[in-house]
Amino acid sequence: MNSLEIDNKLIEWLLAGDVSIEFQTRRDLLGQDRPDLQKRIETEGWGARFLAARGPDGHWGRAYYQPKWTSSHYTLLDLRNLELAPGVPEVDETICRILDQEIGPDGGINSSPDIPQSDVCMNGMALDFLAWFRAPEERLKTVVDFILSQRMDDGGFNCRRNRSGAIHSSVHSTLSVLEGIQTYLAGGYSYRFQDLDEAATKGREFLLIHRLYKSHRTGEVISPLFTRLHYPCRWRFDVLRALDYFRGVGVADPRLSDALEIVRKRRRKDGTWTASKHAGQTHFDMEKTRQPSRWNTLRALRVLKTFDDLRGP
Repeated sequence: MNSLEIDNKLIEWLLAGDVSIEFQTRRDLLGQDRPDLQKRIETEGWGARFLAARGPDGHWGRAYYQPKWTSSHYTLLDLRNLELAPGVPEVDETICRILDQEIGPDGGINSSPDIPQSDVCMNGMALDFLAWFRAPEERLKTVVDFILSQRMDDGGFNCRRNRSGAIHSSVHSTLSVLEGIQTYLAGGYSYRFQDLDEAATKGREFLLIHRLYKSHRTGEVISPLFTRLHYPCRWRFDVLRALDYFRGVGVADPRLSDALEIVRKRRRKDGTWTASKHAGQTHFDMEKTRQPSRWNTLRALRVLKTFDDLRGP
């Protein structure tokens, strides 16, 4: 089975999953715009279960960032990736709470009372869900300013730059920031638009120089974890997450070909992909590890649908 074969049984299997999977499958693989399905994410399946886990104090977990992965930060990121429609009151209330209580002295969102420097990787993820859920632009300005202040000379970002003096960017931090910038730029925000667009261009080039997952000096794989396909990804980098970002921004480049080949080779004989899971407490498991994963199958198919002509030598 080649990478673009999507038979009816595979589509039917995807459509039989959670309503969030059905919504994105119809849009990204079948070209069907179904806002009615997106609206149902609030009241059905995984979306409803995440919303129901919110505590009486207005947070998920114990606080904004504790514990992983049941905190408000990661639950809001999960809901953003489900593509829950903006305007849900519980989400809006928690976002207001975060912007009221979690802004640090440097303008970034900072969950630590003991570390004055905000974490740019965390802020990239936060910008992603804040912009997705349409937080007011005025409230996002200091977050945007902080993120842009953390640009590194090689074009990327590293959460240790302002904490321990890192001099080389991290693929983890860079991808998290790029995802946040893309959601912000696509959401109709205008504050520092050109600066963010330029930062995104340079950040993509940083990843492309590394062919997403390889040392730019030796060509060796930076970490075997980068070649495994995880969902949810959390803050961690892997090639499918990066390819899905490039698909979303409409940027094709021959230097994506090595990562695309990894995704092709990960495909099972039945046409599906499995998922790995990052350890940590969760509200519930959306899928079982080492079993066919609708999330990874959907994401892999839409990536290959876009980039199948980018083949290596």
